[in-house]
Amino acid sequence: MDLIETLRSTGAVRDFLPDAVDDEVVGRILDNARFAPSGGNRQGWRVIVVKDPERRRKLRDIYLPGWYEYLSMGAAGLVPWAPITDEEAERAAAGRAPEVAAKAAEGPGGFAEHLDEVPVLLLVLADLRALAAVDKHHRRYTFAGGASVYPFAWNVLLAARAEGLAGVMTTMPIRDEEAVKRLFDIPDELAVATLIALGRPVHQPTRLRRRTVEEFATTDTWGGTPFATPAG
Repeated sequence: MDLIETLRSTGAVRDFLPDAVDDEVVGRILDNARFAPSGGNRQGWRVIVVKDPERRRKLRDIYLPGWYEYLSMGAAGLVPWAPITDEEAERAAAGRAPEVAAKAAEGPGGFAEHLDEVPVLLLVLADLRALAAVDKHHRRYTFAGGASVYPFAWNVLLAARAEGLAGVMTTMPIRDEEAVKRLFDIPDELAVATLIALGRPVHQPTRLRRRTVEEFATTDTWGGTPFATPAG
């Protein structure tokens, strides 16, 4: 596929055909994704390919409570778990998660309720010993270390496109990281970074909607003039 077209059309896909994906295909995806950049070329990612049906079901059960909190916060007009937010409103919204769960139980369910049925589940871990988290002593929320792991996860999604697959990164398992680590026997020095779900898409998005460059880029200062592209 053309690189620019791939960049402009790789969206989050959560609706998959039931077709199985061969290990050989998954292997090629990981083999190509491993060339992602990382701090000091330390490649601090690790991957668990989740195949066991019982572990898949347990992972789904760990996933769902956080997902229902996410939905309840979104319904209240909040950005779920935003580092800067109205904490009281967040707690109130999260408290309504059981109502969301009860309603979900009445229907056929979606991606989250059928997580265990996704053709490919890749649990991506971050080796905390390999991350140059330059902001780890800052007073604000730390995120710099992720720069050495998430490019790999994005490469997985790009490499999947070349195989006719699509998918999504979801960080929801981090919500109950300790339970996930117990389920997969993950040692203390590793952290859960994301879960990547892959499969053959029911529909592949072709036209993604994003803000224009002028809406997020400025010149010289935060309040500078919008950075105008030649076509702007």
